[in-house]
Amino acid sequence: MAVPSLDALVESGHDLVAVISRPDAPSGRGRTLHPSPVAARAAELGLEILRPEHPRDPEFQERLRALAPDCCPVVAYGALLPTSALRIPRHGWVNLHFSLLPRWRGAAPVQQSIIAGDATTGATTFRIVKAMDAGPTYRTVTTPITPTTTAGELFDTLAVSGAALLAETMDLVAAGEEPTSQPEEGITLAAKIEVDDARLDWSRPAAELDRLIRGCTPAPGAWTLLRDERFKIGPATPEAGESLPPGTLIVERKSVAVATGDGVLRLGQVQPMGKRPMAAADWARGASLTPGERLG
Repeated sequence: MAVPSLDALVESGHDLVAVISRPDAPSGRGRTLHPSPVAARAAELGLEILRPEHPRDPEFQERLRALAPDCCPVVAYGALLPTSALRIPRHGWVNLHFSLLPRWRGAAPVQQSIIAGDATTGATTFRIVKAMDAGPTYRTVTTPITPTTTAGELFDTLAVSGAALLAETMDLVAAGEEPTSQPEEGITLAAKIEVDDARLDWSRPAAELDRLIRGCTPAPGAWTLLRDERFKIGPATPEAGESLPPGTLIVERKSVAVATGDGVLRLGQVQPMGKRPMAAADWARGASLTPGERLG
């Protein structure tokens, strides 16, 4: 998510003195240590990489003071910046946040904007202050949320448009422009989406379930139960339908739908535990479903 912004800043002509990233993390079957994508890209560019366990670490802050940055742009860093670190760059830390602040302050603005049914979202650059996502703003960019947009697709779109916005904002900072205070009206909070939040309640309307599924795609993945076994549900299509108990499977030769509290949800792909995603009709044939069987 941060790599497009790093590339945009390099191309913008600003002098990048270092890149801050999380420490290398284990991944893959061998659980060997790998750098974050932005750290790997910084290494390709020959930039110094700082990998503090936490930005309050004295060694990190000492090195940052020695580098004497004018401004620290931030993209998806994920660690709380202490006041001692915020004071080091003379123009502060400027965050690229994937919402139109003050709407959707918090950890999951992209996911929550889809789940809430917003027609438009975007990205905002703002100066970081102690309060969460409450700092004064520089600029925004907007993008529509279509009836089929998933969180993964929206992240990809905003990573690119946001990168250009961040580079533009660094130009504004260099020119001495001051940010504008956020309005007090319209504040909403975007809580992190936990696995339990992604469980589908089939008594809810099909349109709401569709938004939840898209907001949880690809992670953490919306899910339900069949015969007490969990499986994930990929993006689906809400439709009008017959009145059946919520969760009832409607299996046809080439498609599968589920009755909801209002309408039906025609399934696209599903992913049983331990298996690859597959077309819902293929899954239904292999699952040997009985008439009237219900999910949930």
